[in-house]
Amino acid sequence: MDLALRLSRAIDALNERIGRGVLWLVLVAVLISAGNAVMRKTFNLSSNAFLEVQWYLFSAVFLLCAGYTLLRDEHVRIDLISARCSPRARAWIDIAGTLLFLLPMTLILLRLSWPVFVDAWASSEVSGNAGGLLRWPAKLLMPAGFALLALQGISELVKRIAFLAGRAPDPLAARHGRRSELDLADEIARQRSGITHD
Repeated sequence: MDLALRLSRAIDALNERIGRGVLWLVLVAVLISAGNAVMRKTFNLSSNAFLEVQWYLFSAVFLLCAGYTLLRDEHVRIDLISARCSPRARAWIDIAGTLLFLLPMTLILLRLSWPVFVDAWASSEVSGNAGGLLRWPAKLLMPAGFALLALQGISELVKRIAFLAGRAPDPLAARHGRRSELDLADEIARQRSGITHD
C-alpha cells in the first residue's frame, strides 16, 4: 500500500503540474483570437493558421486538463445520491465508477486514438485549409489526455482503497471539506428563511 500511495502522489504531482501549466493556454488562445479579430477588422488580414491554432489550444486545455480536473474533484458529478451517503459509501461508489466506467472508457479511447495520431505523424498530415497547420500535434493530444486521465483514475482508486483500509484520510474531505455547492445551497436557504420571516 505504501508503494501504491507513493505512486498516487507522483501521479497527482504530474497532473497538478501539467494542469497548472496548460491553464495558461486559455490566455494564449484569447490573445490569438483577439489579435486575429483585430487584424481581420482593421487590416482585412486573416490566417487559417490562427484559426486552427485556437482550436488546437482549446483541445489542449480540454484534453490535458481532464486528469487535473479529476484530481481537483471538479468534474461533473451527480451528487443526488452520493452527497447523502457516508464517506465510506462515497468511496465505494467512486471505486465502482472508476473500475466500471472511467478506466475502461479511457483505456478504450487511448487505444483507439493512438493509431489516429500515428497515421497523422507518419503521413505528415496537414490541414486541408490554405495555410493550415500540421494535424499530428492536435491528434497527439487525444492519447496524451486520455493517458493522463487514466493515470489520475488509478491515483483516485488508490486513495479510495487506502481510505477504506484506514491508511489514508477521506480524499474528498481532505481536498475540499464541504463542497462549494452545498455552501451555496445553505446560503440561499438562509436568505429565503430570512425573507419569509421579515
